[in-house]
Amino acid sequence: MDKRYIKNFDWRLFATALGLVGIGLINIYSATWGGQGNIFVKQLLWVAIALTAMVPVVLVDYRVLDRLSYALYGIVVAMLVAVLAFGRISLGARRWIDIAGFSVQPSEYAKLAVILALAKYFQKYWRADGYTAKELALPMVLALTPFALIARQPDLGSAGFLLLITSTIFLILKVKRRLLIALSILGLSMPPLLWMFYMHDYQKQRVLTLLDPQRDPLGKGYHIIQSIIAVGSGGMAGKGFMQGSQSQLKFLPEQHTDFIFSVLAEEWGFIGSGLTLFLIMLLVYFAMQVAVNAKDRFGQLIATGIAVMFFWQAFINLAMVIGLFPVVGVPLPFVSYGGSALLMNMLALGLLLNISMRRFMF
Repeated sequence: MDKRYIKNFDWRLFATALGLVGIGLINIYSATWGGQGNIFVKQLLWVAIALTAMVPVVLVDYRVLDRLSYALYGIVVAMLVAVLAFGRISLGARRWIDIAGFSVQPSEYAKLAVILALAKYFQKYWRADGYTAKELALPMVLALTPFALIARQPDLGSAGFLLLITSTIFLILKVKRRLLIALSILGLSMPPLLWMFYMHDYQKQRVLTLLDPQRDPLGKGYHIIQSIIAVGSGGMAGKGFMQGSQSQLKFLPEQHTDFIFSVLAEEWGFIGSGLTLFLIMLLVYFAMQVAVNAKDRFGQLIATGIAVMFFWQAFINLAMVIGLFPVVGVPLPFVSYGGSALLMNMLALGLLLNISMRRFMF
């Protein structure tokens, strides 16, 4: 192995991500203790798989993805089509396919696939003075195709997340003023149109419950109310490991996935929550540093997209568990339980490490 790999390896970025993984494992163990212990073991297995899969992503020059980005994007789109055709139904949604004994959620990998496809497009068609609507037509198609397939599952939260990543990348890269105004008007008009013609009844209930959880405290508002109680009852230092009443008495639904931060806040309080938020901010900051210091535009665009993805994942999850955003099923990166999400985030981390390392090796 080239010694420059070790010399130029970004240990700060890697350690920050591992710190979040460790926090996640501790809280998944607490959340699933006493009946769901196999979930903790599964997450350990996924950590091992994800770290192993990350190794070649770090070692193989990321610039080969310039040739493979659209092919990888096509594979993910094909997987999303396969989900609609013969995917497994769980909790009223068809989001998973079983591959070699593992449940895979292709919508997670769509995030990274769209980032790679956009990076390939924009590094080829670079416009320092801003993009027109015509120039953004293909990138919009690249985002809207998986959006439509994921929304059909139905998973409007993950689908909308793709558009959020794409629109943020557009704003960072700069668009023409007229187009920005038009997109702003379109964005403001989308919520009522989605409400009237696209959203399912259960999705409308999530929005109404967000505005007033007490309108259905034992039904649709139960998730948010219990989560807010858990977060607020943690105090400064928390109730202690495996001592949280909301989590240990199973008042929190999906407490090892969507609401893992509620478990953390109750048991570790403001101190533990603050440490987790600090690590997430460091992760995003280091990712943006990789983007700024990248030696080519392709690496810069990939790192920017990953930083955007990490930021919005964390922001939406945290807003969700404290009642500022509807419950949409966006996991907390590196912390929530979930093999597909963890593997996707580790692959994204591997790309960041790869880009960071090779800025010294060109």
